[in-house]
Amino acid sequence: MIKKAILGFLFVTGSVLLMNAQVTQNDVVGRDAPNTITTTVPFLLIAPDTRAGGLGDAGVATTPDVNSMHWNAAKYSFIQNDVGVSISYTPWLRQLVSDMNLAYVSGYKRFNKENVLSASLLYFDLGSIQFRDINNALLRDFTPHEFAVDMAYSRLLGEKFSGSVAMRFIYSNLTGGIEVQGEESFPAKTVAADVGFYYHNDELELGGMQGTFMWGLNISNIGAKISYTTNEYRDFLPTNFRTGVGYVMKIDDHNEFMFTVDVNKLLVPTPPVYYNAGDTLPNGDIVLPSDEIIKYGKDPNVSIASALFTSWADAPGVATAFVKDGQASPFREELAEFTISTGVEYWYDKHFALRLGYFHEHEYKGNRKYFTIGAGLKMNVFGLDFAYLIPTTQANPLQNTLRFTLIFDIGGLSEEKS
Repeated sequence: MIKKAILGFLFVTGSVLLMNAQVTQNDVVGRDAPNTITTTVPFLLIAPDTRAGGLGDAGVATTPDVNSMHWNAAKYSFIQNDVGVSISYTPWLRQLVSDMNLAYVSGYKRFNKENVLSASLLYFDLGSIQFRDINNALLRDFTPHEFAVDMAYSRLLGEKFSGSVAMRFIYSNLTGGIEVQGEESFPAKTVAADVGFYYHNDELELGGMQGTFMWGLNISNIGAKISYTTNEYRDFLPTNFRTGVGYVMKIDDHNEFMFTVDVNKLLVPTPPVYYNAGDTLPNGDIVLPSDEIIKYGKDPNVSIASALFTSWADAPGVATAFVKDGQASPFREELAEFTISTGVEYWYDKHFALRLGYFHEHEYKGNRKYFTIGAGLKMNVFGLDFAYLIPTTQANPLQNTLRFTLIFDIGGLSEEKS
């Protein structure tokens, strides 16, 4: 029944997209430009921990760890120990400035076999900046900053299946109350929620080797739009759909590999293509400079609930990269909005790890493409992870930057004493 529902959803979605693809090549001349999706508080999508950072930013279906809060809190239900805390530090734009960084603290507590509570703090320090007026006179010095405080509840729903819900308070102060284009500004504040699911089967055997199969799904940052001024226009949060699979292959008692793949898509409206001033509408009217009339795509001014569904089929598809056989293809542009993260992790004796990953994003949707490498050291009580990013296309804020995570496995203290 579930398979039929999934196939039906895919068929209906594909049909709707293809029905809107009847645009000729002549109509799309001059539309060959990137069409990226932008949101407020994008720091919520930055990989905060270095284990996932070494796996190409994949983490929804990996083995559970203390930083599962960011990727999929449902994984905590299958974590081995009862208590854990981690601290992560990520320098930002280190090639240009020295005072921007991302800090992350995450922890969990298991109360019994079925129930786990977790919490985290993500803090983004944008460094010191100066506000000046049109005459270049100094108005004030200010340190913009953003943070998010999370709490999650994870529960075992079956022997191999778990779910989670999380609440998030988001605070973003980018202007310090200074006037922006004549309007008073203020810090943006809102709340958001996550929903996650995780499947963990450690009873598989392939090629005579014991293995573990994992699947995860997480929808994050479901919350109200926010604004930094008193005007009526408000921006979407980076509501994100993330799903993936992972597989652990145990070679012997000392060696094992983990392979994982994540797929992500923002559940935020895709910007449409508007008529230009002076264009003639089908009814013969001339477009005025003050008009905003959609030519291709759909109206992005929709509710949060509506965006969760319409964002799967709202791309205009008229850029040259998406045109095929003389027709625009909204379906091809929708596919381009998916990012892919892949990673492989090797553990020796559960104490030393090496990681390699790759992240891919379409050139018209941000063009982020990079390799990642990482390493980890784990003892009974503490662990240390490192990650390094190598861009393959455009510059990246994390290039030539070493990131690290310090893990305290408080539950391992009892093992250390014994």
